[in-house]
Amino acid sequence: MTHIRKLQRGMLGCAVLVLALAAGATAQSMKMSSDPVADRQRLMKLTGASWADIQAKVKAGNIEAVAVNAETLAINAMHIPVLFPEGSLTEKSSAKPEIWQKWSDFQAAAKNLGSMAEQLRDASRAKDQAAVEAMVKDFGPKACGSCHTPFRKPPRS
Repeated sequence: MTHIRKLQRGMLGCAVLVLALAAGATAQSMKMSSDPVADRQRLMKLTGASWADIQAKVKAGNIEAVAVNAETLAINAMHIPVLFPEGSLTEKSSAKPEIWQKWSDFQAAAKNLGSMAEQLRDASRAKDQAAVEAMVKDFGPKACGSCHTPFRKPPRS
C-alpha cells in the first residue's frame, strides 16, 4: 500500500470519527425536559421572535441580515416533530389531536417550514431583495400556516 493510500485511509477514518462525534453531540443537545409542552412552547416563542426579526429586517431593507434568522427557523423546524411525543396533549397545549392522527402530514408540514426557511436563507445570502421580499410575503400562510391551520387550536382570547 502506498504512502498516499495510507494517508487517504487515515483521513477517511478521521472524517468518520468526526461525523460520529458530531452526531453524538447533536443527540445530546436534543434532550428534552420532562415537560414536552413547555419545551415546544419555548421553541415556538423562539421561532416567532425570529420571524418578527425577519419582518423587521425586511422592512428596514436589511435583506442580507435575514439569513441568520432564517437559519434559526430551519433548525427549529427539524426539532418540531421530536417535541410532540404521543401522549403530550394537555390543557395547556394548543396542539390538536390531529397531529398524532395525521402524523406523516404533521412531519411534512415541519419539513415544509424547514425547506422554505432554507430557501429564504439562501436568497438572503445571495442578496436577492426581490426574492426575499416575495418569500416573506408568502411565508406566514405557506410555511407557518401549513402546520398551524390543521394542527393548532386557535389562539385563546
